[in-house]
Amino acid sequence: MFDHVYIVIPAKNEAPRIGKVIEKSLALGYRNIVVINDGSHDDTAKIAGEHPVVVLNHLVNLGPGAATQTGIEYAVEDGAKVIVTIDADHQQFPEDIAKLVTELESQKVDVVIGSRFLNKENEIPFIRIVYNMIANVITFILTGLPVTDSQSGMKAFTADFAKKCRLHFNGFEFCVEFIRNIRLFKATYKEIPIRVIYTKETLSKGQNFATGFKMLAKLFKFI
Repeated sequence: MFDHVYIVIPAKNEAPRIGKVIEKSLALGYRNIVVINDGSHDDTAKIAGEHPVVVLNHLVNLGPGAATQTGIEYAVEDGAKVIVTIDADHQQFPEDIAKLVTELESQKVDVVIGSRFLNKENEIPFIRIVYNMIANVITFILTGLPVTDSQSGMKAFTADFAKKCRLHFNGFEFCVEFIRNIRLFKATYKEIPIRVIYTKETLSKGQNFATGFKMLAKLFKFI
């Protein structure tokens, strides 16, 4: 049922959490799982390698954009028809992968973005709401596309789109670049609600205002 679906999981220092994401995905029937160990200093690669998944290693940390692109390239070359990206920190739910794939295929769109902010039951910290609102405005200015969760790490898209949508940014700027590519290649897209859970550990990772300003400078310079 899911032989054509490849799950891409970029991971840096996620040893305490990566196993749960992999195990849940396997239990749901997904067999094509690609973990990109992005220069981790912990046992991320070792724990991932204890499962029947593909582990690709970056010898040094290149960033989430580079790790995502590495996984996408592998999936396309290995024959994927649909690619789903999901974060390694167990913030998102592998159970929602099927929703994204079903929406992608039933609506015949190129991209489906999983939005934390369309699910009113999610308990999202206020600072994340503010950050995302700012990011959404910047994304709209740079791409012209309205989205509710421009920084979402959970997306489903066709391999045909992936072949055209090469990511050039190594850092978190790739999230905006991905949406820009939707506009650039005249792709069709939808957003659907997904579930998330925040912990002390997940809140300490990811983006903040300092990285946001650096991301903004790089984006404006590029675009």
